[in-house]
This record gives sequence, C-alpha cells and structure tokens, in this order.
Amino acid sequence: MILVDMNQISLASVMMHLNITKRDSVEPGMVRHMILNSLRMYRQSFFEEYGELVICYDSKHYWRRDYYPEYKASRKKTRDSSGHDWDDIFEFLNMMKEEIKDNFPYKVLEVYGAEADDIIATLVRYVKTNRKHLILSSDKDFIQLHGKNVDQFSPVSKRMVNGKDPKAYLQEHILKGDRSDGIPNVLSADDTFVEDKRQKPLRKATVSTILEAMNEHDPIDLHNLAKCPRDTWIRNYNRNETLIDLGYIPDELMMLINKEYNEAKVGDRSQLLNYFIEKRLTQLIDNVGEF
Repeated sequence: MILVDMNQISLASVMMHLNITKRDSVEPGMVRHMILNSLRMYRQSFFEEYGELVICYDSKHYWRRDYYPEYKASRKKTRDSSGHDWDDIFEFLNMMKEEIKDNFPYKVLEVYGAEADDIIATLVRYVKTNRKHLILSSDKDFIQLHGKNVDQFSPVSKRMVNGKDPKAYLQEHILKGDRSDGIPNVLSADDTFVEDKRQKPLRKATVSTILEAMNEHDPIDLHNLAKCPRDTWIRNYNRNETLIDLGYIPDELMMLINKEYNEAKVGDRSQLLNYFIEKRLTQLIDNVGEF
C-alpha cells in the first residue's frame, strides 16, 4: 500500500501556491487541482509496485501533547509571524479532507489522538500485504521504519529516501532531539524552545562516542559520556525516546488505528466524474481513470 502523509502533501501545495501568487490566503480551485493532481501522479507512478493509496491525516488532538505539552508548541508562533491567513488555510484543508473522504476510492484515516506518523507506523507493522509498503512523505522520522518491505518517497526532493541504517538514525535522532517538533536534545530542559532558550551544547564527537557505546551498553547508563547528571539524563532520554521512537505508540491507539483501517469505507469511483465537473476541475476530467 501507498501510505500518504496527507497533511504534509496538502500543506506543501498550499505553500507553493502562496509563494507563487504572493497571496495571503488560498484560491480554492487552484490549490484543489494541485493537491488532487499530486495524488494522481503518485498513484500513477507507484500503484503497480505498491498497491492502492491510503490517505493518513493528523488528528487535531494527539497523544504526544498530552505526554509532553511543549510538543510542537512553537508552531503557532511561527504561523502567526508568517502573515498568511491560517484560519482560511485550515478551513480549506478541512474542506478538502471531507471532499477526498466522500468522493475518492481510497481509505481516508483520521484517528483521534494520532498523528499521520502513528497511523503509518501502525499500518506498516500490522497490515499484511503481498506487496511492499511505500511511505509518501519527506519526513525523515520515517527512516526508522525502513526495511526490506518498506520504502519512502520524498515529494520535496522527488526521489526515494535512502535510510542506510534505520537503527543508528533513530538513536542519533533521540540524542539530538527535533527542533521542528519542539523536542530538545537530551541535555536540555523541556521548555528550551518554547522559552527561546539555547540548548545545552551536545558536541558531534560526544554524539559519536555515545552512539558507538550503545552497541554494547544500555543508553540509560551512558550519562557520564555526556557529562550529564544521571537523573537528568534518564529523564530526558526517556522523554525523547517516547516522543521520537514510533515503537512507543500507545497500544490502545494502535488497536484503534487498526480498527479504523479495517472499517474504513471508500468513495464510489463512478462518482468522480461528477465531482470533477461540479468543482470545475476540467484539466483532470480526461485523467479520471488514473485516480
């Protein structure tokens, strides 16, 4: 199956549109066409090898924020400073989600408490298929899932993502944290990014030494290599591991994701032409069979 990180795909189309047109809000017809044409092209490119699209959306509420209130907490500040009309953008994206769910022949999943990452990781692990899985996302968090049956294509770079050593990548990611998600490195406090503090320095040489030692020792016992108090190290390492390692998705949430996947309905493919006509998607009408 082709697992689509739909929030990322949709937002990339929106931002491309705003950058090209120099607008602050979206022109629905143009962006609708961009999003849907992207899905068409990805399906045309990958269906034969990987199977059908599964559209994965972030829930408005997700478990990581319950666990760690600072998770992605700085993103609103970034949006507010952009000058774009985000109320308008999110209203349009929600409308697009409902249109895809109602009119397209794909399973569309949005599970309370889950991000698209959680949905994709769960389906990769538990849905059996006679074809490989393809993750359609530029997010390098998914490298940890790479394997003989899991590939990843980046819509941004327009090429396959080569995760040479998924385990090593995950270990390094846990140590360094993830600024874009508001997760500081293992030496720094929870509120580092929210309060615009500087992270405590974690030198490249130190990271390399710790990663090498992880081959023989439990990471929890390596605080001395980072010159960090043991209690602080254990707390922060566990924080980052829980937030970053997709093996820490709560069991009850994975069960809910599997249930939603198995029960998900798909739109009627025969209604697509009527939808394209209604929305005046004239450039897609001739390609209706490619969806």
